[in-house]
Amino acid sequence: SRAGHRTAANASRGRRMASLSRKRGAGRSSVVERKNLLTVCRFSVKTLLDRSCFETIDDASPEFVNFVSILEHILSHRLKGQTTWFGYESPRSFWDYIKAACSKVPHNCIRSIESMENVRSSRAKGRAWMRVVLMEKRLSEYISFALKDFKTTRRFFEEGAIILREEAGLLADTLIGLNIIDFSFCLKGEGLDDSCPAVIDYTPYLKFTQSADSISSDEEEMRTLGSSGSESSTPDKTATAASIFTEQSNLVSKCKRFEQKYRMALEQKGYLEELVRLREAQLSEAVSHNKALQQSLADTHLSHTLEKQQLEYIIVELQNQLKSFQSLEQLSAGMSLTSNTQGRSPLINRSKEETPSLRGLCGSLTSVASYKSLASLRSSECLASPATEISSPGVTPS
Repeated sequence: SRAGHRTAANASRGRRMASLSRKRGAGRSSVVERKNLLTVCRFSVKTLLDRSCFETIDDASPEFVNFVSILEHILSHRLKGQTTWFGYESPRSFWDYIKAACSKVPHNCIRSIESMENVRSSRAKGRAWMRVVLMEKRLSEYISFALKDFKTTRRFFEEGAIILREEAGLLADTLIGLNIIDFSFCLKGEGLDDSCPAVIDYTPYLKFTQSADSISSDEEEMRTLGSSGSESSTPDKTATAASIFTEQSNLVSKCKRFEQKYRMALEQKGYLEELVRLREAQLSEAVSHNKALQQSLADTHLSHTLEKQQLEYIIVELQNQLKSFQSLEQLSAGMSLTSNTQGRSPLINRSKEETPSLRGLCGSLTSVASYKSLASLRSSECLASPATEISSPGVTPS
């Protein structure tokens, strides 16, 4: 009987040891999962910041798709199910926790998300909330406000969840850096479909290379990722506090470096905007000057056309007057053949009085701006020399 009791005691001790080892293994795997999720989240935020320097972040960006998947896993880590009236436990979405913990955030978007017609499931509403708060640059504010409601957080999450750990505060501090990115999302896209699972792509972080345009160093994250597998289930509180203080100081230095870079980019942006305004003013001035020149050219062309018409009219009038002058001269010459010598002078004087004066005819030309065309008018074949014909009125044709 004693041997039987010993055998039963040994078996019970073995079962307890096996159960304890399983619990320790589960706790160790939970710690590894928690540390890996937080480290990959920091890497994801870094890649988003680096990518935003070159292009706009939208739903199609692989960095954004990976980031929201990581954040969804963090917010759903060890999330309790909802117990029904029949004692069954139905799965919950992180949107239920956000809706309960962030309902008192000033000017929150909870009601607008709930009233969206194309978003019906709880998971789809949570994904829409992520995009809205990222566009509003308030993701870190919502997470920090939810963490302060410790009673609600304990009600929704099991022991060992990331949200219940001290690292959740570092997560909120990490998400502050996303406030400088201008996100642009469509809330009717495929990313809101609850049938699509949130899959994390770890391949960009397995061999993470430092970009030349990166805003900070990755040594701390790589050391954390390498040492996450060897961490025990019950870490020392002093070491944890020291690591948290170190990470916070690193985050502060990173924020300072990024703020300096942001100010430099802001100054360059202001200079470029001022240069664009100057070029636009110069362009508008050149356009107005060009319009004035075109108007002046059109006015000059119109005045030249009117002057040409007036000159053509004057030329026609002078030609008619010269023709009448020549017919009067011929008439006076014919009458001088039949008149006697005594009556010749009165006839000539009379013909001179009836003949239009060239001086008065030329006076009409002075009213025109192009007076210089009179010389060319005299040299034309239509004009005769009236001075020679008037000076010898008594000469008869042979």
